[in-house]
Amino acid sequence: MKTLCAVLLAFTLSTPPALAHHGWSGYDGDKTMNLTGTIREAGYEHPHGYVKLEVPGKTWFVVLAPPSRMENRGLQRAALTAGKTVTVVGYPNRTDPNELRAERITLDGKTTELR
Repeated sequence: MKTLCAVLLAFTLSTPPALAHHGWSGYDGDKTMNLTGTIREAGYEHPHGYVKLEVPGKTWFVVLAPPSRMENRGLQRAALTAGKTVTVVGYPNRTDPNELRAERITLDGKTTELR
């Protein structure tokens, strides 16, 4: 019994953080939004990239796909630069009125599916 407890404890303590990763239920899939604005800041890191998108009267925190998915679909890190105009289509966060999960992003005339 002690061995089983020790194994369970070791497994619990060694569980990777990725297993604690959030789901998408925090976003309202019934409210599709289209936002066009200017990138003020961008991040291309795990678990998800992001842009801070300035639209008239507001700045949104837009959650993008993981960097590997963006690269595989042709959206390179260098494309997400401050000052560029982009359009994102996505879903607003249910509890954070400044956050959106992007389904697709259009940049320099090219649309990239993120999901």
